[in-house]
Amino acid sequence: MSDWLAQAIRPDWPVPGRVRALATTRLGGLSNGPYAGLNLGQHVGDAPETVAANRGLLRAALPAEPAWLEQVHGIDVAEVGPAGPSVQRADAAVSRQAGVVCTVMTADCLPVLFARDDGSAVGAAHAGWRGLNDGVLEATIAQLGEPGRLLAWLGPAIGPGAFEVGDEVRAAFMAHDAAAEAAFRPGKAEGKWWGDLYLLARQRLAAAGVLQVYGGGLCTASDAERFYSYRRDRTTGRMATLIWLAD
Repeated sequence: MSDWLAQAIRPDWPVPGRVRALATTRLGGLSNGPYAGLNLGQHVGDAPETVAANRGLLRAALPAEPAWLEQVHGIDVAEVGPAGPSVQRADAAVSRQAGVVCTVMTADCLPVLFARDDGSAVGAAHAGWRGLNDGVLEATIAQLGEPGRLLAWLGPAIGPGAFEVGDEVRAAFMAHDAAAEAAFRPGKAEGKWWGDLYLLARQRLAAAGVLQVYGGGLCTASDAERFYSYRRDRTTGRMATLIWLAD
């Protein structure tokens, strides 16, 4: 087993056996400097040949090339098939085909995986605060259907002790749902708040009818050894969170 795979995070959730998923960390890989480790992002300034080599290490453990997305902090959901030369512009992906690897990249934003309880469909969503507030989770759920039959897993993201935001972020969430007030506590200065992405996601999932929610609690910003963090380092790599259906 390669070093990066031994360090990858495997979701602990009661999904059917044909549902396979993992989240990479920064451990392992070939990148150096601020990208040191398994950087999978082509758009962050790392050497393209090194990123390609890292992606090659990842690909060797998967049934197919990941269906990479061009993520734009939006709410579009792509129905993905076998990965081809074109990259879809979206912030979530779903698939009902075996061997198709739904993939999102993050470095503080919250990756959320979805699986139907009968193993017939899976999905992955990239939920930064903008996408989360605008409804990327709800859009992914709508694409998969029957929220009561969905399980969700919350991957590594910036934790509530590190995610400081301004009044406008808190106000945006509370405008959608007053209950979001519980996800914010006063920050270090007037007009600043510590935000809990995990709690905000759980609130949105519950409101949409997804009650089987697992994961959460890993902070990318406070664990520099295991995770990339844009908020912490600015110049940094990207991790991937992936899900697929086995034959």
